[in-house]
Amino acid sequence: MAATRYTARCARLGEQDIVVLTDVDGGRCIRLAQHGAALLSFEVDADDVTRDLAAGYDDAAEIATRPGSRFAVMAPFAGRVADAHYRFDGQLQDLDPGVVGAARASRHGFVRDADFELAGLAADDDSARVTLRTDAIRPRPGYPHAIDLAVTFTLDYAGLALEAAMRNVGDRAAPCFFGWHPYFRVADGEVDGWELQIPAQTLIRTGADLIALAGTEAYVALDDAPALDFREPRRIGDSILDQGYTDLEADADGRIRTRLRDPASGFAIAVWQERGVMHAFTADTVARGARRSVALEPMECMADAFNRPECAAAIRLEPGAERRFRCGVEIES
Repeated sequence: MAATRYTARCARLGEQDIVVLTDVDGGRCIRLAQHGAALLSFEVDADDVTRDLAAGYDDAAEIATRPGSRFAVMAPFAGRVADAHYRFDGQLQDLDPGVVGAARASRHGFVRDADFELAGLAADDDSARVTLRTDAIRPRPGYPHAIDLAVTFTLDYAGLALEAAMRNVGDRAAPCFFGWHPYFRVADGEVDGWELQIPAQTLIRTGADLIALAGTEAYVALDDAPALDFREPRRIGDSILDQGYTDLEADADGRIRTRLRDPASGFAIAVWQERGVMHAFTADTVARGARRSVALEPMECMADAFNRPECAAAIRLEPGAERRFRCGVEIES
């Protein structure tokens, strides 16, 4: 059988099952853990240098303990749910029954600890592809719903694309939306000298608990928040970001692109999505590699969307219905 440009294979990292997708001619390779469907690395050959633009988990132990939620697949919600409470179709739900105080910290959904099954693996001269699926989203305290989730990762000439498919397999409407929590680096060292561009018109303003303020108080025009305005590319500098951005503007091809660039080398990436919000985090509080990567998180809806009336239609998934969300990362150098 003739060799193809792309290859796809299963492998192991310690005790963890992983998948390796390779662009043989293009000098690109990604590794994905089946546990949590977390991207571990994305190696790229650029200017005779091999660089890993993904600040993922280093080893099998980190895959299991998931510090920093690196490259977490987030479903059926992304970010935090305020006080782990929400109301849906008139019913008040508690995601942390019996838990009190600061320990009530429901965030990032239910699949970070799920062992995804391999539902498809293929490669040809155009791309390498893997589909990972899970039925871990099933009725539990505070979430009496059942969602099947499948995420397809595709490596091709442009970069890496994700397509998440969420199907309501329960007998009632469910609140559900998707997010991705990737950490990227475009150079060694801290992020201060890197350039960031976020094509948003509006900042999502939060309290100290990182929950958006009530009603229209949550939304601030970036003209009124210059310190957090990255509509034009500029150095991150000493900015500390853990912010959601909305009213995103798409390029001519319909993709919304948030760009990160190292001006010293010219190496640049674009994190794209087709709709939703972008959350940017300069990794100031992570235990390993603080401020040495930037989390650029494409999300279908804003954090705490289960409690936002303006998000009600976007998160509602009827019985038998399926909704898809697409995002990814392009190499722009």
